[in-house]
Amino acid sequence: QVQLVESGGGLVQPGGSLRLSCAASGIAFSIYAMGWYRQAPGKQRELVATITTGGMTNYADSVKGRFTISRDNAKKMVYLQMNSLKPEDTAVYYCNARRKNDYWGQGTQVTVSS
Repeated sequence: QVQLVESGGGLVQPGGSLRLSCAASGIAFSIYAMGWYRQAPGKQRELVATITTGGMTNYADSVKGRFTISRDNAKKMVYLQMNSLKPEDTAVYYCNARRKNDYWGQGTQVTVSS
């Protein structure tokens, strides 16, 4: 049974930082591309960042220079370091594992507000 479990969300003031974590189980983690997506109220889910099996990264223009995705294959973890957070970053953040199939976590809420 595949499970992706996100953690680390919460309420943070504008300009603050959060680190999201995603723990994977039930998959051969190292052969999956991993990613973070987000969905704000009333909007479609959108890509935030992805990381390939070889460690190549890709970011949405809106988060470039502020967010960093990383992975630890030994621990089966993927992380999203979010700095200089803005109110428009408020959303539910989802972890994704992709190879032939797509797997999703349940999401973690990030709220950026003063």
